[in-house]
Amino acid sequence: MSGIASELAGVRRAFAQPTLTLLHQRQASVVITIFREAFGRNNVPIPTARLHTQVEEHLAQARAAGETDLPAGSGREICQRWMRGQWLVRSLDDDGREVYTLTSHAQQALELVKNLARDRATLSEHRIATILGTVRRFNAEANPDRSARVGILNAEIARLQAERDRLVDGGDLEGATEDYMLEGFTELLSLVSALPSDFARVEERFATIRGEILAAFRAEDRPAGQVIDDYLARADALMTATQEGRAFEGAFALLRDDGLVTQLREDLTALLEHPLSDGMISDAERAELRGTVRLVRDGLDRVLVQRSRVTATLKDYIVSRDAARDRELEQVLRQVESELVTWMATTGPRATHGVPLLPARADVGHLRERFHDPADDVLPDRIEVADPDDAPPLSLSELVAQGGPRLVELRDRVDAALSSLLPPATLGELFAGLDADLRRPVEVFGLLHLAADRGWTGEDDVTEDFAAVRPDGSGRTFAVPRTPLPDPDHPTDASTDASTDASTGSETRP
Repeated sequence: MSGIASELAGVRRAFAQPTLTLLHQRQASVVITIFREAFGRNNVPIPTARLHTQVEEHLAQARAAGETDLPAGSGREICQRWMRGQWLVRSLDDDGREVYTLTSHAQQALELVKNLARDRATLSEHRIATILGTVRRFNAEANPDRSARVGILNAEIARLQAERDRLVDGGDLEGATEDYMLEGFTELLSLVSALPSDFARVEERFATIRGEILAAFRAEDRPAGQVIDDYLARADALMTATQEGRAFEGAFALLRDDGLVTQLREDLTALLEHPLSDGMISDAERAELRGTVRLVRDGLDRVLVQRSRVTATLKDYIVSRDAARDRELEQVLRQVESELVTWMATTGPRATHGVPLLPARADVGHLRERFHDPADDVLPDRIEVADPDDAPPLSLSELVAQGGPRLVELRDRVDAALSSLLPPATLGELFAGLDADLRRPVEVFGLLHLAADRGWTGEDDVTEDFAAVRPDGSGRTFAVPRTPLPDPDHPTDASTDASTDASTGSETRP
């Protein structure tokens, strides 16, 4: 492959990364703005429902401001598209809630846009001095020649000693220029703003390792011990062989050293209180530098939590899986031992028997799940005759009063009412003329039953009141469809037939 072809392939691979796909899309400016407004500089996790609402609100404000090229869909649909683009990731927080966080690719894109939006300093003495100092320190720590390292340290000690003596003797204290301070703050802000994406890459790498290790366990193509050794080796390599891992170890070492943390805070405070710093950095940038230690602590906590989750998940999977297999193996060995004892009791000491490595699988068409229990066939206890003295003091009339409708008496009253000189016009009037003991609520149903037997139909759209009397003397009124009674002087066919049946005694009596 030629030089231009290999270079083109490398550039295409770079453009295929989620960072550049985010920046290369048409709506990149809107997406980056929403990310910066929602998550801030610390990439604070946001509950899923809240982010959906925030996205819709931000888009509505942008639309009101005259922006036309905006993502389409609801907040949930837009967030799902961003997840497929590997710019958002959804996970569970410590309380079990679903939250969104920015991926390292999205944070890197935000960092790049932030650096481009910031005024970049041109070539200056500070930048050259920073390069020289970095190279010198790098060489002092990596030079394999012992004498060369000693010479570098001696030269540095001599330079610092001479500068110290000059200042002690009252030499001029050279102040920093505005260009030097501006360049220094710009580089410092660039370094600090890169920390969240670096920590996020370590988190994502641990999550990837977790998924790969669990997939290896489920595949069962390797022993569990080999899978664990592979996980430990890869976790160790993540901390030593990758740039992000080494940065994580360095930050972890920094936080373990209280002296270094204190020195970092004091140095940042001194720089921010410098007389020339007031007009060079904004309040937001000043707050960002002051929160450097907290930013490092938060990033370390998230990485440690992710690593702890990986370890806990693997531990639970291994322990539960091995315990189940051990119990199954123990049961099989106990059964084999029991059968061996039974066989030895009926054979000689030199008898042999061919035993397959694994027992044959039993073919059972139907296996009973419940067996005969003699307790199910025991007769229940005999009913004992109750003591008459324990019975409640109730009379026959009280029992009858609590019973159902008295159809025989009601039928006689209906026949008598129809044969009277002034028969009632409706069933309700007939009910109102009955004695109190025949106007119980249940007698209403008895009259309706008799009316249905005789073919008397009620009017659906007209009701009449039935004033019933309960056995205790209280009243209750019921609204019943009005049922006219037949006129004895002008009987219909149905009523005539019913009357004939009633006179012959052929009606059905309950």
